Amino acid sequence: MTDLPRLRRLLGGPETAWLLDRARDRLATGRTLGASATLKAATAEQRRAVELLLGRRLRAGTSLTVPLAEVDRVLRDSLACPDGLAAAVVALAGPVPDRRAQDARLAAAWRQAWAELDHPAIDGRPELASWRARAEATGLLKRISGGDPAAARRLAADAAQALSRLPADGLTLPVFSARTLGDAHALDEGRPLAALVHSAVRALAAVPADAMSGATSRRAAWAAVGVALDELSSRVLTLGLPGSPADTTGRVLAAAREGGEPCLLTLRQLARRPPALGLDERTRVYVCENPAVLAAAADDLGADCPPLICVEGNLSVAARTLLTRIADQSCPISYHGDFDWGGIRIAADVLRLPGATPWRYDAPSYLAAVDRGLGTPLTTGTPAPSPWNPALAPALAEHSIRVEEEQVLDQLLADLRRHAVRP
Repeated sequence: MTDLPRLRRLLGGPETAWLLDRARDRLATGRTLGASATLKAATAEQRRAVELLLGRRLRAGTSLTVPLAEVDRVLRDSLACPDGLAAAVVALAGPVPDRRAQDARLAAAWRQAWAELDHPAIDGRPELASWRARAEATGLLKRISGGDPAAARRLAADAAQALSRLPADGLTLPVFSARTLGDAHALDEGRPLAALVHSAVRALAAVPADAMSGATSRRAAWAAVGVALDELSSRVLTLGLPGSPADTTGRVLAAAREGGEPCLLTLRQLARRPPALGLDERTRVYVCENPAVLAAAADDLGADCPPLICVEGNLSVAARTLLTRIADQSCPISYHGDFDWGGIRIAADVLRLPGATPWRYDAPSYLAAVDRGLGTPLTTGTPAPSPWNPALAPALAEHSIRVEEEQVLDQLLADLRRHAVRP
C-alpha cells in the first residue's frame, strides 16, 4: 500500500514538481524511467528537496541531475510507494495518458480531414492538385481551423464542394455561396472557409501570389472562375454597340452609340435582363485590353466607331458574360492586347471563344513593333503559351520587350476607321 502522506512529503511538493513532471512525460511517451532528469538553474529549495528525497548530499553546482532509477529505488525501499516511481506518478498526478496513442489518433484525424480534398474536381485539375500539395505542406488547413481536425474536416469538405462547382457561369459570390454551400455568407472575406477556397481560386486564376493582395486582385481572381463579388462592381466598357429600343439597357446603348460616347455596363444589367445588343452574325466586334484605346476611338470616330469592347485587364464577370453572349450570336470577335505575359493570358481567355480571332496580336505584329523601336524591357510576369499563334510566346520570351496597346494605337485606330459604320 502506498503511504500517500509520506509520498507527498517526498515527491509531491512544489520543489519536486519538475521531477514529477519529467517522470510523467517519459511515461506518457512510452519511455523508460531509467534515465536522469536534469534541471538547470535549480534553486536552493529544489536542491534541498531532492537531497531529502534521496537521503544524500548532491554535488554542488547550478544544475541538478537526478537519476530516476534511484528515485524509484528510494520509493520502494522506504515503502512510501512500494510499486515504485511509475505508481507514485499516478498516485500524485492521476492516470498517465498514452500520448503515443493520442498522437496516432490525432494524426489519423488530420489524414481524414485532408482526405476530404481528395476529390475528382481537385485531383483531375493539375493547378488544384498542386495547390492541395502546397496547402498541406504549409499547414494552411491547420491554421485556419485553429488546430481542430474536426473543424478542418468540415472546412475541407465545404471547400471541395465549392471547387467542384467552378468555374461558374456569371454568378455573384453570395449567390454562388448560397447555391453551393447553403449559406450566402460562407465565402465572405474573413471567414476561414473563404481563406481556403480563395487560395485555390488564386491557383485556378494562375495569378502569381505576390500579385494577389487587395480587393482588386481578389475580384480579378474570382472573376477568372466566373464569379463576381457583386453585381455592380463587375463592369465592362463598350463603344458603338447598336443596342435596341426593345429594353432599357438596349436604349442606353443606342443613345450612347448615337452620341459617340462610351457606355459602361454592369453585371446586373447584363445578367438580370440581358439587353438587346443589336448585333447580327455579320457584325464584327473589336475587343481591346486598355481603356485608352476605347477613349481614343471615341475621340477619333465617335458615332462611326464599329462595336468596340474594353475588358480593362483580366476579364471581369461582366466582360465574360457580354463576350460570351456575343459569341453565342455567332458574331466574329477580334482581340488585341498588350504584348506581355499578362496580355497573353487575357488573350487566351478571349480567343477561346467561338469565332474569336487575334487583331494584330500575333508574332509578326509583335516583331514589327519591336523593329520600330517600340516597347520597354519586360521584367515581370510568368511565361504563358499562345495557342492561337504558337510563335508569339517564344518571340516575346526571346526579345523580352513589352509593347503596350497605346504604343500601336495608330494602327488600331486605322483598322477601326477602315471598318467604320459610315466610312
